[in-house]
Amino acid sequence: MRKGGGIRTAAVMAVCGAVAMSLTACGGGSGQHRAATTGGQRTDDARPSAAPTRVPGIGDRLWQRIPADTRQVVAVYGAGPNSPNSTVRLFTKHGSTWEGTRSWPAHNGRRGWTLNHHEGDQRSPVGVFTLSDAGGVLADPGAKLPYTRSASFQAPHYWNKAYWHDFDYVIAIDYNRVKGTPPNDPTRPQGQSKGGSIWLHMDHGSGTSACVSMSQAQMRYLLRTLDPRQHPVVVMGDTQDLRA
Repeated sequence: MRKGGGIRTAAVMAVCGAVAMSLTACGGGSGQHRAATTGGQRTDDARPSAAPTRVPGIGDRLWQRIPADTRQVVAVYGAGPNSPNSTVRLFTKHGSTWEGTRSWPAHNGRRGWTLNHHEGDQRSPVGVFTLSDAGGVLADPGAKLPYTRSASFQAPHYWNKAYWHDFDYVIAIDYNRVKGTPPNDPTRPQGQSKGGSIWLHMDHGSGTSACVSMSQAQMRYLLRTLDPRQHPVVVMGDTQDLRA
């Protein structure tokens, strides 16, 4: 059952890598967790306490890609181009200023980041992507985004047990997918080789195959907070690429 869109039939498929053409982007690797630092907010020398009029640490190249009507930004600050560790910060726009409301440790692709993501590179794509659909194994926790509950999200049990709950909650990152469909819809408009099925999902303590992962409590908070009326986006990458 998909909230906000009636009953939809999601493609029944093994999630994230169980079949060659299935959701291969998410998944586990190894690596010790550490939180990334995001750097200080940009301030004006004459007014050091002035509220920021843009999300800190985001340069012109990516900032120009954020839709004008966006009022919620999930910023993923990678610790380095080859690091699986990152920090997620949630920003909300009030008037002309952006307020940072939450900050959490997270993981990204086990090999870091890339400007040209492709299937199997184990790197997360750098960029600005809309957030339009959610779902998972568990019941809807009160999501504002359309939510699809399905057993087809379940990670296969031949995976390491630590990964079994990765997809209890997911939010689709609109990279090479059709917006308005369940996150596990296998359609990839740019082709299979460009990768896809890149999500925000629950963390297993190490890097992923391309997704961004965080704790269950953090995922529940995002699901209850991200509002399609606010046109939420994720801006993600290592800190150098974000500032470019």
